[in-house]
Amino acid sequence: MARLHFFGRLMDAFGTNTETVALPAGINDTSALRAWLDNERQLGGLLLEKTIRVAINDTIVSEPWPIADSDDIAFLPPVGGG
Repeated sequence: MARLHFFGRLMDAFGTNTETVALPAGINDTSALRAWLDNERQLGGLLLEKTIRVAINDTIVSEPWPIADSDDIAFLPPVGGG
């Protein structure tokens, strides 16, 4: 099962920072995962924002990127600071 990690405002939207899921059939890349999760959780496009980056197994990837049930997948919103 894939392990999903959420940071920043995404943690608030999901109500957790980590979750384990079995990827449904046909969800085999980061773009499909984003669309499925956003729809499943009724996030109104939050995960579809271009500023949300994705890391697979601790490496930020270009999308779409292939994923598997054994992956650690992190969703990273932009970071602000002062």
